[in-house]
Amino acid sequence: MSALRKWATPLTVATFLAMGVTGILMFFHLDSPLNKLLHEWGGWLMVLGVLAHLVLNWRPFTTYLKRPLGQGIIGLGCVVLALSFWPVSSGGSPVHHIMQAVARSDVATVIALSGQDLDTGLAALTAAGLEADSSTTMAELTGGARGVQMQVIDLLFAQ
Repeated sequence: MSALRKWATPLTVATFLAMGVTGILMFFHLDSPLNKLLHEWGGWLMVLGVLAHLVLNWRPFTTYLKRPLGQGIIGLGCVVLALSFWPVSSGGSPVHHIMQAVARSDVATVIALSGQDLDTGLAALTAAGLEADSSTTMAELTGGARGVQMQVIDLLFAQ
């Protein structure tokens, strides 16, 4: 356990700082692509650190489950998490709706939106190692991966 103790709490604190700062930046739309990358992947390290910290402090943790305030806070966290999975029928992020529409669109439409002619856009895709014709959908081209879709959009619109 002493080997675990040497890194569990420092890892938890370090990843909490990274998650806190990058999360606040993302909230105010002041983040960079590297902030987002750190937030997403650093979250996995935070989970590891918190689990190790929890193993080391299991007995004190169980006392929180016996107290009404601890039960309430932890229970509220569970309820909020569960509600975050509730399907929202209207509203949502306009960017999300646009990205879904782009994924359903064919490559020719996205190339046209970028202001390029079809042959130039298809040549740019081919140069990047992506094989497509005018009827290929973005979802087919990218395998449905949102990150790849963003890279294709960046490639086409940077021309």
